[in-house]
This record gives sequence, structure tokens and C-alpha cells, in this order.
Amino acid sequence: MSSIEHVFVLMLENRSFDHMLGWSGLRGADAVTGEPTVLEGLDGSESNELPGGGRVPVSAGAEWVLPLDPGHDFEDVLEQLAGPGATYPDAGGGYPAVTSSGFVSRLAGHIAKTRRHVDPAVAMRGFRPDQLPVLTTLAREFAVCDHWFSAMPGPTWPNRFFVHAASSGGLDDSPSAVRSATALLNGYEFANGTIFDRLDADRIEWQVVEGDALPQALGIAGMVERAVAGRFTTLDVLAQRLEDPGFPSCYVFIEPHYGHVLADGSNFKCGNSQHPLDDVTRGERLLKRVYEMVRSSRHWPTSLLVVLYDEHGGFYDHVAPPPAAPPGDAFQPETNRHGFRFDQLGVRVPALVVSPHTPRGLIDHTRYEHSSLLATLEKLWGLEPLTRRDAEATRFDHLFALATPRDDAPATLPEPAASGVRDCEDSFLHRLASKLEALPSELSGALESTLVGFLQVAVARELHLAAAAHRDVSRAREQEQDRLLTTYEGIRTKFDAVKYLHHVESRYRAHREQ
Repeated sequence: MSSIEHVFVLMLENRSFDHMLGWSGLRGADAVTGEPTVLEGLDGSESNELPGGGRVPVSAGAEWVLPLDPGHDFEDVLEQLAGPGATYPDAGGGYPAVTSSGFVSRLAGHIAKTRRHVDPAVAMRGFRPDQLPVLTTLAREFAVCDHWFSAMPGPTWPNRFFVHAASSGGLDDSPSAVRSATALLNGYEFANGTIFDRLDADRIEWQVVEGDALPQALGIAGMVERAVAGRFTTLDVLAQRLEDPGFPSCYVFIEPHYGHVLADGSNFKCGNSQHPLDDVTRGERLLKRVYEMVRSSRHWPTSLLVVLYDEHGGFYDHVAPPPAAPPGDAFQPETNRHGFRFDQLGVRVPALVVSPHTPRGLIDHTRYEHSSLLATLEKLWGLEPLTRRDAEATRFDHLFALATPRDDAPATLPEPAASGVRDCEDSFLHRLASKLEALPSELSGALESTLVGFLQVAVARELHLAAAAHRDVSRAREQEQDRLLTTYEGIRTKFDAVKYLHHVESRYRAHREQ
């Protein structure tokens, strides 16, 4: 019988394994054999070629904040993994051979289009251990999985869906603005449901911790009803609940604050998700807080914390992702923009397994992907798999198998490094969040794909607010659908989007303060 009663999952944003831990040089014990081993990181020989010739090697010392967001949509990742000129499907009808050769070329092309003065070598730079003391310390003190891959070669939304459903419901790129009224108002549906459905069916308590007003999980079908029922909470409330000896939640999924959508309509600044356009040390502070909150609680002896990243964010990683088992569930064809068959994993991402039942200094070279989390939870609680993907995924329960909890786990973690980036709470951009009239005229540009998903979650949040007032989600959906659809369809520019998002966030803040 497992000693784990509470599982906490913190999923951060858009960073590859090499980018975050490739220069860490971590040594430890092989999680399978027990023999001494070394984390599979960088040796300095790895490189990519510039479009005009010349090679860009990997280097240590990444920027705290980037001035532009490296591409990570389906076609971006296609070039990053398979090189310039790669097509999907290839001549054989599948994903082309992975060479990890197009990270620099793709970013260079993006820079040329946007006319930004950025060195494409940023895609090849990784953080030094002293830049990420929180993440590096946790990796050294517990278990680090150095062959954990994102669930598909693409962006945030489908990869996050795999963590909840072992499927993306056919979504193979960022959400499209064109969705049926029913789909928009009901949320993203999965033929076999989600882990939350499985937990509810077995009366296993769970909650989602939202970092801001627009948690991605709220966009899933049925989650508005669960928000009304109190399943969504905040990190402050979680801290209070952990003081309860009878803390009931067996599963806690933690979403970060994704940041403000300001200035250019998609900059994600002043959050703590570790999005490349934001200060990475803010995410380090969130990670430190979550760990110390769980570690100091009376529930630590029976707890497991899993730290994941949704996808690689356009940053280089030298380990070629392997093929994958397609989920095999039914989906709506309109969500499948590229005809992707979900038979290829995405880029390698950082993954940590943290528990008093985890031996110190484990390095696990086993192949995992996001559905491995579900496979492990299903084994832990006796649940049936959701799709073929989690049915075949490798579990990691051997990483928290100590019968007696350790008593040497650190009570606190180091302070995040000093990035020198101005504190957001005192910055112009933060003040601008409450003064939309002052937004610059360049927000008149066309709506970007990065905003579409957040807009769809904002619709779900408005439904939640209406349902909270009526205590009836069906009635709220019926009464509000015309207004919400008209509002959504009227959003044409980045300024329209930012104004609407700010409106919803303001309303939700007022609701929480009541």
C-alpha cells in the first residue's frame, strides 16, 4: 500500500530540459539500478546552424527575460525538431526524422519577420545552476527525470490537456478563434473525460489552485460547474487548508499566474509561470513557496509534489523525442489543424519528483511523458486509464517508494537569484494594468494566437460569475450565451482582447473579495 495520500502538481511554462538543467552537471544514483550516474545534459559540443551559414553552439548563461517569445506552435516545433524545410506529414506519411537542428533557424526567421534586434543564439543558451538555485536544489535533493518529454510537438494548450485527459481532444496547435457556439460555451470536451471526472466518480477529493483569473483548466468542459462548487481556489487558501489535520484533497493541480497581457498584447509579464517573456526568478519564487508550504505542513509525510513544464517554449534540447502511442479517442476534426496523429512526443522538459518517500539524489533516465502522471495517479488510486496513451505510459511510482519518510529533506530552499529585473509591483507595466486607456496604439494589431485560449477561458470565467450569482450553471449559460457570443465575436484586435480580459479579471477580483 502506498504511503502517499496527497499529490500536488505544479506545471510551469515553456522551458526545455537543456535550457533549465542542461548545465547543472548533477550526479547521483540511477533510479533503476542504484549505480552512480550523471544527468544527461550538455557537453558544449551541441550546435545549430544559422540560415545564412555559421554555427551557433550551446552556451551557459541564459537571459532572465527575453524581448520576444520563441515560437512553439506546431510548425515552429516541426522546424526546430526536423530542420528547415521539414514538412508534415513527410514522404512516409508520418513525422519527419528528428535532428534537433532547426531551433536557431526558426528563431532567426521569426526575428526577421518582427524586425526585432535579438540574437538568435538565445535559443541555444541555458541557465547556469547559480541562476536557478531553487530548481537545482530540488533536483539535487530529490529525483530528477531527464527523459521526460512533452506529450506532443506543439504549444501549451494541447500539452496541458494531456496532463488532464491523456489526450488533447485532437487539438494539435494553439486554439483557433473559430469555434462553434456550443463548444465555446461548454468548454473543451474529451471522449473519455478527464482525471477530474475519474476522481469525482470514485469520490476522491481534488482542487485546482489558480494563479490568476484565467486558469487554463477552467476551459475544460464541466469545470465551470466545479468552480461554482468551490473546486478552484488560490495558493493563499491552500496554505490555510493545509493547516487542517483533516485536509481532504488527494489531488491538487497548481496553475501559475500567467502574467499581464500588456504593451504588445502578448507579453505575459509580471506573472510567475516562467514564460520566456517574464522574469524567470518569479517562477523560482513560486516553486520555493509551493515546496515550503507542503514541506512545513503536517501532511508532508504523506505528500508527493511533481514539478513539470508544459512544453519547451522554443528552446533547444539535444535529446531527440521518441514516437508515442496515439490516444485512440474520438475527436472533432475541426480541432485537428495539421492532421497530426499524436504518434510523436514533443521536446524534453524538466520534471522533478519530490517526496519524503523519495531517496536523495535520484536521476531517472526512464522515458516519461505527460500521461505518465496520469498512469501513476491511476495506479495510486485504482482508476481506469483514460486513453491508450496513459494505458501504455510508464509510471514513476518507484521514485516515492521509501517505506519510512526521510527526515533530512530541507525545510527551506535557497532564495531565488537576483535577476536585477525591476520588481513588477512597482513597474510601469503593472500600473498600466489598471489604466487601459493609456495602452499604446500598437495594440490595434490583429489578434494573436497566444491570446485566443485566454479569451475562451475568459468566457468560461464570465459563465462562472453568472452561475455563482444564480447558483445554476445551465440557467446562466442560457441567459448569458447571446451576450457572451456577441462579445467574443466582436473581439478583432489585440486592444479588444486586452480590454475584455482586463474587464473579466477585474470582475473576478471583485467577486473573490466579496
